[in-house]
Amino acid sequence: MAEVRPFAAYRPEKGLENEIAALPYDVYNRKEAREAVEGKKYTFLRIDRPETQFPEDYDMYSPEVYQKAREMLYGMISDGSYIHENKNVYYIYELIMDGRHQTGIVAASSIDDYLNGVIMKHENTRADKEEDRIKHVYTCNAQTGPIFLAYRNRQTITDVVNRIKKGEALYSFTSDDGITHNVWVIDKDEDIKTIRDEFAATDKIYIADGHHRAASAVKVGIKKREENPGYTGEEEFNFFLSVLFPDNELKILSYNRVVKDLNGLSEDEFFAKLSAVCDITEVSEMYQPEAKGIFGMFYNDKWYKLSVKDEKKSNDAVDGLDVSILQNEVLGPILGIGDPRVDKRIDFVGGIRGLKELERRVHSDMKIAFSMYPTSIDELFKVADDKRLMPPKSTWFEPKLRSGIFIHTLD
Repeated sequence: MAEVRPFAAYRPEKGLENEIAALPYDVYNRKEAREAVEGKKYTFLRIDRPETQFPEDYDMYSPEVYQKAREMLYGMISDGSYIHENKNVYYIYELIMDGRHQTGIVAASSIDDYLNGVIMKHENTRADKEEDRIKHVYTCNAQTGPIFLAYRNRQTITDVVNRIKKGEALYSFTSDDGITHNVWVIDKDEDIKTIRDEFAATDKIYIADGHHRAASAVKVGIKKREENPGYTGEEEFNFFLSVLFPDNELKILSYNRVVKDLNGLSEDEFFAKLSAVCDITEVSEMYQPEAKGIFGMFYNDKWYKLSVKDEKKSNDAVDGLDVSILQNEVLGPILGIGDPRVDKRIDFVGGIRGLKELERRVHSDMKIAFSMYPTSIDELFKVADDKRLMPPKSTWFEPKLRSGIFIHTLD
């Protein structure tokens, strides 16, 4: 049983939502973040990446930086840029990209559900990346970036959502990247009870995107419990900001790979080894795989279709993933990429950037690129259900949820 609660968000004053809403903090490197906040008084990225308010060489993990985030957040609350909901509600958050609608419930999810395995994970997290968000959440006493969760579609929730979406939206704006964002409030007690009961009847919820944010939120909650030994479990620090989407509305894009060199192999040696894994066919144009078990490859200004041989495939939940096959059969044994999480010879390119970005990287700082067929949501669920982990960079979700539209404070 999942506990998914309504909450009273701090949210933008009407008219500021488009100026405040920002892409997640981790889609930018430090230079890009500085450029993105320039001249933008209200963008939430200033708070999510507070080092942008300091000199370029300033220690971005110093206490003063996190304190600056807190100062800016509560400054926006004080000056009326944010308003506080007057009761606990759910929100509907719809994103529209290329005509495809994706509609979720904004809510507070339970850290106990995370700890007890009701909220299922499919990726490992890195302690250093967790630590940054732990400090950010704890210092701000608030969660500012929602965790992207998925659940198997429940028609009763969909019916409530579709009915409320017929009414006037609280917010409706199109961001600079062309994504339309619509928000409605679910504030009627009957609807709130229906949604809460429906999630209570759900035995599994899945982290789609935001593993580090989720782990950090949970660790802050545990820290708050230690500081408040008489806690009841009802306090807001026992819950974290999330948006829950039905599986039938989600689309995963490919997460492509680029590699710096051929691991000392000549072209003939590389192709000889590769031909033991895949059937290789040269194609006349950029190639995006159209089915599982097929890769595209760009090398020496030519595109190839790589069809994995049957004996190299697997029915295992993890080993059968295309990203696993590429790693276990090509990147590791042939190109010498032992641990893709730390190896500097490999980089990952989100599918949203397109195949032209793979060509650009090969023409600039890389030698070879692989285009992937996207991991499916069913594959993600199966890995999580088996309590297994996917290889790093297995999924790329679009569109990205915006930070700053909903703030969940911890008291």
